[in-house]
Amino acid sequence: MQIFNSPTRYGAVAQSLHWLVVVLVILAWVLGVSDDLLPKGPAREAGLYIHITAGLLVIVLTFVRLLWRTVDPSPPAESTEFGDWSFAGWMGLGAKLAHFGLYVLLVAAPLVGIAVQFARGNGLPVFGLFEIASPWPADRAFARDLKGIHELLSHGLLALAALHAAAALVHHWVFGDRTLTRMLPGSDAGR
Repeated sequence: MQIFNSPTRYGAVAQSLHWLVVVLVILAWVLGVSDDLLPKGPAREAGLYIHITAGLLVIVLTFVRLLWRTVDPSPPAESTEFGDWSFAGWMGLGAKLAHFGLYVLLVAAPLVGIAVQFARGNGLPVFGLFEIASPWPADRAFARDLKGIHELLSHGLLALAALHAAAALVHHWVFGDRTLTRMLPGSDAGR
């Protein structure tokens, strides 16, 4: 497998970063929405720790992804035609806006989650290596408000990611182009 992107497909680094972030976002979201289902005590604490760690990894990997894109730019978008119709203009703009929104939410949702942790007066465990103490005293009302924003951003991220995935499937099944397959590991798109 190629390490770098080619004009027709994503390389191993871009694919790995993409799919790892997908898995971490889903893990963090599932743990976030099912927090109340976990029994109080060690199970809930472990769930919160994994949730926080996944969120921190999402931030780190998002910045790594953005840095990687400066070193190894994405391949050009597939030309999308359906019969006599060409969708390059508005679909290209929609894709750029969706990607921008995804990157903003990939950073904003975990950052607000960190603020929730601090507003509760709790420290932030950083990958089990150290803990960052809360910079302000506990404020339950503020924490509750921030949690609502965190949940809204997280649900928005999942909705936009689902739209992103649906668009890739439409490209694959309706338009018959390689938009989806060039991001799949082991795919021979463009070879």
